[in-house]
Parts: sequence; C-alpha cells; structure tokens
Amino acid sequence: MIPDSFGAFPPRMVFSSIVFLFFFLPLVLAVYFLTPGIRARNIVLLVFSLLFYAWGEGELVLLMVLSSLFNYAVGLWIDRKRGSSIPIITGVAVNLGLLVYFKYISFLVGSIDAVLGTHWNNGIDIRLPLGISFFTFHCISYIVDVHRGHAKVQRNAFDVMLYIAVFPQLIAGPILRYTQTSPYLKVRTHTLEGFVEGAKRFCVGLAKKVLIANVMGEIADEVFHMPHEEWYFALTWFAICAYALQIYFDFSGYSDMAIGLGRMLGFNFPENFNFPYIARSIKEFWRRWHITLSTWFRDYLYIPLGGNRAGTGRMYFNLIFVFFITGLWHGATWNFVLWGLMHGFFLIIERDRFGALLARFPVLGHTYTLLVVLFAWVLFRLPDLHTVGDFYASMFRPSPQVEGLFLHELLDREYAVIFVLGVLLSMPVRGTILRLKPPAGQGVMTAVWDSASTVFHLLVLLLSAMSIASSTYNPFIYFRF
Repeated sequence: MIPDSFGAFPPRMVFSSIVFLFFFLPLVLAVYFLTPGIRARNIVLLVFSLLFYAWGEGELVLLMVLSSLFNYAVGLWIDRKRGSSIPIITGVAVNLGLLVYFKYISFLVGSIDAVLGTHWNNGIDIRLPLGISFFTFHCISYIVDVHRGHAKVQRNAFDVMLYIAVFPQLIAGPILRYTQTSPYLKVRTHTLEGFVEGAKRFCVGLAKKVLIANVMGEIADEVFHMPHEEWYFALTWFAICAYALQIYFDFSGYSDMAIGLGRMLGFNFPENFNFPYIARSIKEFWRRWHITLSTWFRDYLYIPLGGNRAGTGRMYFNLIFVFFITGLWHGATWNFVLWGLMHGFFLIIERDRFGALLARFPVLGHTYTLLVVLFAWVLFRLPDLHTVGDFYASMFRPSPQVEGLFLHELLDREYAVIFVLGVLLSMPVRGTILRLKPPAGQGVMTAVWDSASTVFHLLVLLLSAMSIASSTYNPFIYFRF
C-alpha cells in the first residue's frame, strides 16, 4: 500500500513541504545567484543537492555519491577501452546489482520463501534509498551513451555527480539523459523571463499536488481503508477514479515543479506528461504518461532487444518483457508486475485489427483506454492480490441504499468540487485558455494579461502554502521508487 506518511525516518525534504518552500529553496536561490561563474554555481548546486538528499536519507547519500563516482570511472574506462564490451557490461551489472540488492532482494527472497516454505526473508531488513530507481537509470544512460558514442566522456567528476544528483529531478524525475543535460553543465542562460516562467510552472505543479492530488488521495483512502464487506459498486468506482486523479496530479505536479525549478536555475528539463487520460489507446497512453520513463525503456531496453524488427513473435515477447520490467521498476511486489503485464497485454492486442478499430471509433477507444487504466490502477494501489480480488468483485456488486448515503456524505464537501476540477484539468483546457493570450506588444491588453497571470500564480502559491501548513496529509507516492 502507498504509505500515508513519510515513514519513521526523519521527514524527507519534498517540494510540498514548509522546510523546502520557505527555507531550503530561498537559500539555494540566494546563494546560487550571488555566486559568480558557472563552475562555482555548479558546486553550489551539487552541495545543496547532496544536502537535499541527506536531509531525510542520512548516510545513504554516500551511496549516491559512490555510485556517481563509480560511473564516472566507468565512463573513463569505456573511453580508454574503445571496442571492448567489458567496461559497459561491468558498469551496467554493478548498477543493476545495487538496485536489485536495495530494492528487490526482500521481494526475491520472499517469493522463494512462498514457493519453498522457508523463512529466509524474516531476517532481511534493507532500507530502500529514496529515488534509487531514478538515479540508477541516470547512471546507466550516461555510461551507455558514452559506450555508444552518443555522448563524450565527462572528465570532471563533479559534473557527472551534478547530472545524477541535481535536486529538482532527484526523487521523482523526469528521468534525464546525459545528452540532454550535459550542455547545461557548461553554459546556462539566466533571464528574468525564464525565471518567472519557471516560478509559475512550479506554482502550478505545487497546486496540482497539494490542492488536487492530496484532496483526491484523502477521499480515495477513506474508501480503500473501509472494511471490504462495505465496498460496493458506486464507492469502488468513485474511489479508483479519485485515485486516478490523485496519482496523475501528484506525479505530473512533481514533474511540473521539477521542470519549473530547473528553468529557474537555467536548465530545460524534458516534459513528462501530456494529458494521458485523453488517450484513445494504451499505446497512446504510454506516449503521454511518464514520457521520460517510457522513452528510456524504448531506447535502452526495447530497441536493444530487437524491438519490432525481429518478427511478430519476438516483438510480442519484447513488449511483455519490457512491461514486466516496467512493473517491477515501480515497486517490488507481484501487484506491480501484474500491472505492467496488463498494460503489455493490451499493447499487444492493439497491434492487430483491434488497434485499427479503436482508430476508427474514437469514443470507443477513449472509453476502452480509461477502463483498462482504471482496472490497472487497482493493482497499483492496493497492497496484495487478495485485496485486489475483493475490490474487483465489489466493482460489480450492486449498491445498497446505505452506500448511496455514504457516497453523498463524502461528496457533500469540497471533494465534489475538487473532483470535477480534477476531471476538467486532466484535459487540455489550459491550452485553450492560453490561446486567448494577446500577442506580445499589444500594450494595455498584454499588461492586463501578464498582471492577471502573476496574481493568479501568487494566489495559487498562497493557497498551496496554507493547505500544507494546515494539513497533516501529504503522502509521498514515490517512496518505493
């Protein structure tokens, strides 16, 4: 189950926290912009990034530092031994070995225990380093791109470490390629316009996380935590829809905040979400959902496996294998594996005539996609297959009158407004609004628009800060990543 708190260890400095918003971020910006020169500013960013990670992770920051230095050394080794596959195999194996040890060893041993009836997993207690999946993928993409010749080897260890550890993307993405980041390690352009644009993007992301995702999470949790025998048709469908909004606005909100922070500091991070719930197929959904992850798997796993170039059967195997790994990447339980396999299965059936049918009937395609995604989110959200089975059964169990009263009680608060707002904002209505923006240079109209935009974003920031200060509910969904 997704934790409802930050856990027993000291609270992590996430973006949606008072410590980050009013202490850490202002201090970073002040020191950064008072420091002259790109090299010195890189050192400032690296120091603050390590502090950001160490705030809640303590000594585990050393793991990230050592991992960065190891991959820096592997990059130099690859550059010296051009033509040899030993350095890249060694580098990838060590990176994956660390990930397996910290994230999956308990899952693997527990699975063996379930099959053999042993109890080896009882003595395993390994703390999961925050964001290990993200920074491991950054490490692998660096050494693979150097091996392929897509990137020049970096001879400055601090720059490799900064690419891996820069705090805006460290704990929740987007997943960066070294080739996307390396130009900004040498030259970054800072303008007032870019800073303001980044600050506005950050405010929007914070509002998505705090004002929509957290509210949807509260109401979804209220249903998920009910006794299973009280689950019925309307409640379960409402709960999984609320969770779908929670995870979208939470994850895309963090991506927006990361992109905004990066823009404020002179980086241009890639987009990570593009209104996935308007997709008309699962294939399109994955072009819109967690874009940097799906393209990472495409370029570093699917295509090297042969992609769709080695025949239909091999293509189907590659898709299933990639989504098996995608499920595991999200969490070390069989629920996540089945979640990934479900998406892989529907991607396969869309490769034939069914995909053409969806293209011909957009309403059918959209309805089908939402149903598949919602059913899959059940596996993503609930803790075990027994609970998942109960929930699925309840989604088709007729609703008694008492459930209707309870649902009315839930919706008789701010939740109904936020739910409707979440549905609307999961569609590209913002783009429609921005098209109303007058062209630059139209005097009074441009000034009024800019002033209204500034007031709106300041108001959103104020409301978000008030919500954070007044609420104890601020779940961190990416803890397991």
